[in-house]
Amino acid sequence: MSYPNLSALLEGIIYLAREPVGVDVIRKALPDVDANTIDECIAALIEKYQQPQHGIEIREIAGGLRFSTKPEHHEALKSFLQAQAPATRLSLAALETLAVIAYKQPVTVPEIQEIRGVQATGVIKTLLDKKLVATAGRKEVLGRPILYKTTKEFLIHFGLKELGELPSMEEFEDLIKNQAAAEETLQTEFELPS
Repeated sequence: MSYPNLSALLEGIIYLAREPVGVDVIRKALPDVDANTIDECIAALIEKYQQPQHGIEIREIAGGLRFSTKPEHHEALKSFLQAQAPATRLSLAALETLAVIAYKQPVTVPEIQEIRGVQATGVIKTLLDKKLVATAGRKEVLGRPILYKTTKEFLIHFGLKELGELPSMEEFEDLIKNQAAAEETLQTEFELPS
């Protein structure tokens, strides 16, 4: 198999790797590409990102390659990160409740509790505080319970364009698992000194 843009592929591999990725690992991932071609392409990428118009670089760290910010930008980037809102961490109960709301919206607390089989009032408050759900009026039944729906923040958090893009329930469970892993990656994406 040939890769018409090997440089772009290598960039993607280095960017996606959770840990610094070794050249040997890259070679194993691309067995059809000549090792010297991979080495030359990686050397060209390293040189490309050393240019002053790039804010990131490819560094060799712990025997592997990783994208990191350039040292001359660390102070400004540290200030930027400190000004950002902390990552939204959700408990398993919150994720389960959020899934019920996402797929059954608008939905009431008693309906959520019937589906999940446990109390949901505290979890709903957490989701409201994190702006992942909002009220959607009241259901026209006895007691007029509050209806809940997902928000724009929900779409942003899970990388969805619209609710029509909601995956199947199984895919959503995988998305929830991947979200936790992505948050860990985001925290280590910028190699800033402490």
